[in-house]
Amino acid sequence: MAIFTSFSDLLPDPNNKIDTAGVAVTDSTGSAGPGFASVKFRSNRQVQVSRTISGRGITASPGYHVWEFDINYNPLTRSEFEPVATFLETREGRLRPFFVILPQHNKPQNSLFNTYCVANPTGITASTASAGSTSFMINGTAGMTEVLASNPAPGDFINIVDSADVNHVKTYKITRVETSTNYRSGTTVPTTTQRRIHVTPALARNVTSGAVVRFVNPKFRVIQKGDTIEYDLSTDNLYQFSLSLEEILP
Repeated sequence: MAIFTSFSDLLPDPNNKIDTAGVAVTDSTGSAGPGFASVKFRSNRQVQVSRTISGRGITASPGYHVWEFDINYNPLTRSEFEPVATFLETREGRLRPFFVILPQHNKPQNSLFNTYCVANPTGITASTASAGSTSFMINGTAGMTEVLASNPAPGDFINIVDSADVNHVKTYKITRVETSTNYRSGTTVPTTTQRRIHVTPALARNVTSGAVVRFVNPKFRVIQKGDTIEYDLSTDNLYQFSLSLEEILP
């Protein structure tokens, strides 16, 4: 008899199995959720725009940023459908957030940097940064050499895992990467094992020294956009099913 401490809060997919007790597993005892047929991805931010009578524009962003996406599945057999459907029932509509890993963003684009991240499972640490910052330093080791292919790339997604702040679960997208040989003048020069990464949106919370940056399998904390779970069942007993999700922070 297996004894576990928590139920899975990660949407089942082919790389993230779940067993009949609702526990995340990696062996053959679990059921793999189906893969995604397509994903529609949105970056949604609150921006105010006003214009003067002469046509000059004034912009401001007083609100929040949220990632949104729609997931469509290929027609599913019941054995493929139930791991996802029963998982979603446990979330009770919009009541209980959960996590999703998007397959198109589950690893860094540069293969050498991905290899470096996998070989350093404890993660790459971040230097201290304040909420509202759009850039911060990451600190690697001698293995993260000054070679383009071993850098993170614009378009990679990350999480910040901070033991001093378990509520820092926002997901960020890298927009720029500075190195010790390619950096903006007037700024602190990264060392050969550091990178200054720029992210969108700005940091939602402070980052403490030693927080870990997760580049592999970044997770989006989400809720469904509605409280109803529905599906269509075809005459060949295949389930038609889709999800609309939006990021939510604690």
